[in-house]
Amino acid sequence: MNTDGGASANNFLLQFQSDILNKDVLRPETTEATALGAAYLAGLATGVWKDTGELMSRRRIERRFTPEMKAERREALLRGWARAVERSLDWDQDLV
Repeated sequence: MNTDGGASANNFLLQFQSDILNKDVLRPETTEATALGAAYLAGLATGVWKDTGELMSRRRIERRFTPEMKAERREALLRGWARAVERSLDWDQDLV
């Protein structure tokens, strides 16, 4: 899984995402994907780069976060999250 934006600077957040999703999370060297994407599109349109394959070859990973959480802990946290979501579904009815 790839990440970008300001929150991607937070090591704790990315490690937690990796643990909860049980997937590797990759942080690229350049985390401001919006600006980079605009530059890449302009470069593709003007012939600076020939295709998206060339752009992909320029991508560099700064850090890889790998899952470290035990399955039992992950499952317990996900059950708690599901319970919290379930309990919040009718909150808007109290406001009517």
